[in-house]
Amino acid sequence: MVVINPISEDQAMMLHHAIAVLRSAANFLAALLVAAHALVACAVSPVLAQAYPTRPVVIVVPFAAGGGNDVLARLLAQRMGAALGQQFVVENRPGAGGTLGARAVAKAAPDGYTLMVGHSGVFAIAPSLYANPGYDPRKDFAPIGLIGSYQQVLVVHPSIPVRTVADLVALAKKEPGKLTYATAGVGSGSHLSTELFAAMADVKLTHVPYRGTGAMQADLAGGHVAMSITTLPSVVASVRSGMLRAVAVTDAVRSPMLPELPTIAEAGVPGYAAVIHYGIVAPAGTDRAIVGRLNAELRAALLSEEVRARITDEGGDPLPGTPEQQAADIDAEETKWGALVKKLGIKAE
Repeated sequence: MVVINPISEDQAMMLHHAIAVLRSAANFLAALLVAAHALVACAVSPVLAQAYPTRPVVIVVPFAAGGGNDVLARLLAQRMGAALGQQFVVENRPGAGGTLGARAVAKAAPDGYTLMVGHSGVFAIAPSLYANPGYDPRKDFAPIGLIGSYQQVLVVHPSIPVRTVADLVALAKKEPGKLTYATAGVGSGSHLSTELFAAMADVKLTHVPYRGTGAMQADLAGGHVAMSITTLPSVVASVRSGMLRAVAVTDAVRSPMLPELPTIAEAGVPGYAAVIHYGIVAPAGTDRAIVGRLNAELRAALLSEEVRARITDEGGDPLPGTPEQQAADIDAEETKWGALVKKLGIKAE
């Protein structure tokens, strides 16, 4: 039988003091370990960024080749690859309004070797359009920076007797549902922008979705669909060649690129505006030093005369800035377009 003798009050106080000292020492040791880890991280990050990249970097475009995302990705891949001394490879992963490619990037290793060029359709529209897009635009990406803001343009095939927004509205009201409109897919910027136009103009149009802008352009130029609201870069060549007729632009102000075209708002649908923002992201958790280096090269590219001229010539406004500014933009765009998706009751087909 083991007998445990009670301890005195003095002994109890000494024991309590000893335990407090041990706890204090443990907390101090833990604090030292945390500080050491932080110092190592601070020391490693700059080294990691200085060595990066040591192999080719993949830029995922979540749409088919030929669209605005693809054009910008290839332009920046060439410029940033040359600046960083590594090949930047563009990989098209179209499908489900850009969500397939975005989901793949969100799940990729956060090592700086998988990036994505996306626009408002991916970051702001699809998350509300699809019941389960597979990613959260606010949580699953590390913003690198905005690329530019692009007006869209309302175009029709020359066989359609429409030269103004008023003509289009009158024709659509005369034959509800007969006019077809092409988009780069359900949930794309062109889709929601046209649905917004139809709602504000009080007309009924028939949606013809495609798997990307390239296929859409071919059928639009061939007269298989009547009209489209799409980014200027994807159709400007067809407009200049006469294969398509431009009717109006979608921003609140006219485009310097096509100054003769009125805005949709001034041409008969007051208050209408639909502008697409493009940006580059990496998977969430990507080292901040790598993000910083990519941002620096992105801004250098956007400030260069060559890249600025190319973006401006295609109807865009370069938006060099910080990762934090892109994060704020993603939040604001998702709030705006998400509310519109719900208001109009648009669902992924």
